[in-house]
Amino acid sequence: MPGKRPAPLLQDNQLSLFDVAAEIAPAEPGAPRTVREMMLGQHRIGYELKRARRRSIGFVVGPQGLRVSAPRWVPVQEIERALHHKGEWILRKLVEQRERQQRIQAARIDWVDGGTLPYLGAPLTLVIAPQVREVLWDDARRQLHLPLPHGASAEQIRDLTQAWLQARAREDFLPRCRHFADRLGVTMTSLRLSSAQTRWGSASANGSIRLNWRLIHFAPAIIDYVVAHELAHLREMNHSPAFWDTVRSVLPDFERSRDALREESIVLQ
Repeated sequence: MPGKRPAPLLQDNQLSLFDVAAEIAPAEPGAPRTVREMMLGQHRIGYELKRARRRSIGFVVGPQGLRVSAPRWVPVQEIERALHHKGEWILRKLVEQRERQQRIQAARIDWVDGGTLPYLGAPLTLVIAPQVREVLWDDARRQLHLPLPHGASAEQIRDLTQAWLQARAREDFLPRCRHFADRLGVTMTSLRLSSAQTRWGSASANGSIRLNWRLIHFAPAIIDYVVAHELAHLREMNHSPAFWDTVRSVLPDFERSRDALREESIVLQ
């Protein structure tokens, strides 16, 4: 999705090679690597230099920081000149990736009695309740009562809670899909839940929609945006201006929810 808000100023003057998180392309097997450091403005950064059979210098910011691929014949001085030329972009991406890692860590759930997790944009508290026979949702207190014995393992608590969340996700998403499909004049042939690690949803030309069940953690406005986004693809299988106009036709202020979604991370289980 296009655009991101400007990255904030760095909190320190060093960005480690291991301070960030994002997916990267796999390296060539057996390619020589060197870990180096340099100053970009006032910031000392580490980067991994990989010599490869290529004609140009490439930059990737990934889960282990900045990686640079360069032809074997290019001297280090020229590589670092190229890094300085891309310095603003590199620093911004390193900060964005470090923030993403922090959000992911903050989103981790402790699967214990009294643990909390987000549900429809607000905290939910887990309560071990051996006296109940089935999972019970207390809406007034926002408590999920689990029919488990005291001392239940984290895996037992997680599995029972996730099963409940997935059932609620289908119940919540389906009417939203029908609502926006009607408004957009498209036909949704099926709705499936996914557990993708990097995608919130997808649409197929045959009318099949897939939504990440973990969207149930987020506020309804964010869920509506993802639903409308995927259904709009049934009219425009692209991200052209016509596509965004289609989304805007049913969600005039969709940018607000899109920006909020960019600040979210898939809740780690």
